Amino acid sequence: MLAVMSEKTTALVTGANKGIGYEIAAGLGARGWSVGVGARDARRGEDAVATLRAAGVDAFAVPLDVTDGASVAAAARLIEQRAGRLDVLVNNAGAAGGWPDEPTTLDIETVRLLLETNVIGVIRVTNAMLPLLRRSEHPRIVNQSSHVGSLTLQTTPGVDLGGTSGGYAPTKSCLNAVTVQYAKELSGSGVLINNACPGYVATDLNGFSGDRTPAQGAAIAVRLATLPDDGPSGLLFDDDGVVPW
Repeated sequence: MLAVMSEKTTALVTGANKGIGYEIAAGLGARGWSVGVGARDARRGEDAVATLRAAGVDAFAVPLDVTDGASVAAAARLIEQRAGRLDVLVNNAGAAGGWPDEPTTLDIETVRLLLETNVIGVIRVTNAMLPLLRRSEHPRIVNQSSHVGSLTLQTTPGVDLGGTSGGYAPTKSCLNAVTVQYAKELSGSGVLINNACPGYVATDLNGFSGDRTPAQGAAIAVRLATLPDDGPSGLLFDDDGVVPW
């Protein structure tokens, strides 16, 4: 963690009322940061905030639907009014759809929802928060990706990523590509942006079938959120290091 980051450091984690997002918020809050708990469901967001506060975290609720432009704009205004800037953005909110799903039988509306949440939503939130991030001395952006988004792993013989995914996996590949372009544009600005692979975590997105806990899955996002100023940007990481695109 950056030693210069103080207890006034402010982070926003989208989709943070449960699962990996909640544990990311808890991990950042344990460092003395003020953490915005982004949640589409306001009541669930408030419940998560209450639990985090009971654990000593300086958490605050941020009603936020990443698929709704007005909601995202309101979230940016809330953070500006509360903190005046944003130091860390973790784009964690996501949708999985069915799994496995064959591309030949995909429901097109499901694909639209996945793209709207996993790709367009990330762009929408990132662009809305960038003016606040630019006010930070150590701005960081972490996007929640997945091993299944790696085209290299998907095409490596012998690598088992859980079957065919015609919807979810391609949205993560697209997110990876988008992150590369953000890194190119933001190069030299001080904003570091990277993608995180949490691993196969037991959450409601996969019917709790994963073999990792949400806290384990959150660890890499927390690490990327606390990179030093000379840290990497524009890469995909898991707990073991860089993952090939």
